[in-house]
Amino acid sequence: MSMMELWDSMGWLAKGVVLILVLLSAYSISVMIERWVTYRQARKQSRLFTPAVAECLKDGKIDEAIALGEQYNKSHLAKVLISGLHELEAHSKSQDIPGESIEASKRALERATAIAIEDLKRGLGGLATIGATAPFVGLFGTTVGIINAFTGMKTEETAGIAAVAGGIAEALVATAIGLFVAVPAVWAFNYFTNRVETFTVEMDNSSSELIDYFLKRRSEGRG
Repeated sequence: MSMMELWDSMGWLAKGVVLILVLLSAYSISVMIERWVTYRQARKQSRLFTPAVAECLKDGKIDEAIALGEQYNKSHLAKVLISGLHELEAHSKSQDIPGESIEASKRALERATAIAIEDLKRGLGGLATIGATAPFVGLFGTTVGIINAFTGMKTEETAGIAAVAGGIAEALVATAIGLFVAVPAVWAFNYFTNRVETFTVEMDNSSSELIDYFLKRRSEGRG
């Protein structure tokens, strides 16, 4: 029995289950592609941004560092560091940086990091939900198909595996599609979650290094 014959033999409820699974698959694939592109751009731009902004800060050019961050606006590190630099922009020409400004910068970095993490996680909840529920949606379709198969056997008053083989095959298609949708979604969710954790560590480290840099400048100004 071909796939088209299976589709034609399915009841409207089984077809509805399959269509739902197809839509879930399309959504999960779109999220996978979008997240992969986003993370790739973040990684690529961060590799260019990090040494360039370090050079600007080394020379005390905060304005240029901010402009550089706005240029690399896909970088997760740039999004975070810019927020901290804006708080200290007024002291770009001064060595004596007030403690209040450094504390304000620290809070700005924490807020920006939290926002960046939420942005990086966008769509991952959907992947987790699809990975957890798609097999059960497929199982529902299988259950309905088996019920229809045995109901048909009773109606035709025939017995034997041949009488229900077509209906069972139709029913198991829903389970197969459910697993086909769920497994890649779970894999992608785990992979992207690990990437987000890596990005989070990088943002925390960069924020800490920026605060250390300004604390050092402050101590040098007082010295």
